[in-house]
Amino acid sequence: MAANYEYEDGPAANNEELGRESGGGEIGYDPQYVPDSVKSFVVHMYRHIREKNVYEIHQMCETSFQSLSERLFKETPWPSVEAIAPYVDNDHVFCLLYREMWFRHLYARLSPTLKQRIDSYDNYCSLFQVVLHGVVNMQLPNQWLWDMVDEFVYQFQSFCQFRAKLKNKTEQELALLRQHDKAWNVYGVLNFLQALVEKSSISQILEQDKQGLEQFTATDGYDYSGGSNVLKVLGYFSMVGLLRVHCLLGDYHTALKWLQPIDISQQGVYTSVIGCHIATIYHYGFANLMLRRYVDAVREFNKVLLYIYKTKQYHQKSPQYEQILKKNEQMYALLAVSLSLCPQTKLVDESVNTQLREKYGDKMMRMQRYDDEAFGIYDELFSYACPKFITPSAPSFEEPLVNYNQDAYRLQLKMFLYEVKQQQLLSGVRTFLKVYSSISLAKLANYMEVDEPTLRTILLTYKHKTHSVDSEGRIISNADIDFYIKNDMIYVVESKPAKHYGDFFLRQIAKLEGVINDMDRIKLE
Repeated sequence: MAANYEYEDGPAANNEELGRESGGGEIGYDPQYVPDSVKSFVVHMYRHIREKNVYEIHQMCETSFQSLSERLFKETPWPSVEAIAPYVDNDHVFCLLYREMWFRHLYARLSPTLKQRIDSYDNYCSLFQVVLHGVVNMQLPNQWLWDMVDEFVYQFQSFCQFRAKLKNKTEQELALLRQHDKAWNVYGVLNFLQALVEKSSISQILEQDKQGLEQFTATDGYDYSGGSNVLKVLGYFSMVGLLRVHCLLGDYHTALKWLQPIDISQQGVYTSVIGCHIATIYHYGFANLMLRRYVDAVREFNKVLLYIYKTKQYHQKSPQYEQILKKNEQMYALLAVSLSLCPQTKLVDESVNTQLREKYGDKMMRMQRYDDEAFGIYDELFSYACPKFITPSAPSFEEPLVNYNQDAYRLQLKMFLYEVKQQQLLSGVRTFLKVYSSISLAKLANYMEVDEPTLRTILLTYKHKTHSVDSEGRIISNADIDFYIKNDMIYVVESKPAKHYGDFFLRQIAKLEGVINDMDRIKLE
């Protein structure tokens, strides 16, 4: 199932117009016509869900659904739920699941109309209500459960962007927006995700898991005793969903608070689904970057970029491959920004550093200068790599109708560049501190062409800007170079990176073995 992360606004406005006129599909599309291959697909899928055959369900979602979409529904939606219902005993829950896939396909390949966006929200409401308040006796693949949460957040974000472009809306659309003011309401979206977290008791399960009293991580969230994994795993992925939503709203403290029960320093259920792994670390890293916790951001970006570097060839046939590559590029841009604001290259693996230098080496050199060109590069990289921020409040329908979909992004960019400007003074101090192990205040003031009181202010600013508050409320240092002042003398404390010779030799041995294998192959030929 193609996991939409939360990037593009979707097709351009003219495609949205086309979608409006044709109901989101091509002329000649008959929603009641069910090809034999689709009948077979839904019958088998229904049977596998009833039998809790997770492996077969996963294969059908990831392979069969994709190939049928490619072959039969490239430019039209799948048959309507009413048309397939007779083949699955009119099963209410299966029909909700089918419609979830139906809307996901529509968003991925076509341009949903406003009515379809609202209908999709209603379907998610019904589906989550069943999970929260019904008796759910299913085992579904983690990939599908992640896709549900992922798509729910993506469609919310897409709706906020769509609603914020009021200029080209028709009278009918404005009337629909007024009438369905609860559709994709930010409180509704947050309430569903929070309800899934709370009802699943996932925080308590993960706490017991750490103590060895639960097997949630060891079993990847599946229930091998014949129960259901749906509520628990949806609750787990909803924590990542809440991290994302709060990042989109610009509330980074709350975003990271929701992720706290998941120990991202360890492998977990979130790493079992590549899309979830990347979305988690991308948003975690971005939130830390905006909170000036640069070391945490650098450390996690490095780990996930190294993981993608080593494993991306295994995901080439995955429907998510393009999005994996796009997020990979965005995280390199964010890593370049983080290291320019906080030079901590000792935290970056050699292979990641090599890639980073190839992509952004020149720009990172220019970003150190803090002139207008440097600010331009910070602006460019931030704009390319940041999430698509949203304004969650309903619009004013008074004339004149304006587009305000860029307002939230502009505000976050302004805050980020304001922080970059404040770092400007620090680059000069850092340069001098790198050269000396000790220097008098008077001498440094002379070199920097400022008076001593101004220098003291600059040094206090350096202390403030190179420290931040971590998730547990402790003051932590992001500085590669620190100092203390005693009797008007500045004493510099530089952290020396530990050299990992073993890693270097292992990499060289692996390269040599590769060369020897290549030579052996040539001899054989």
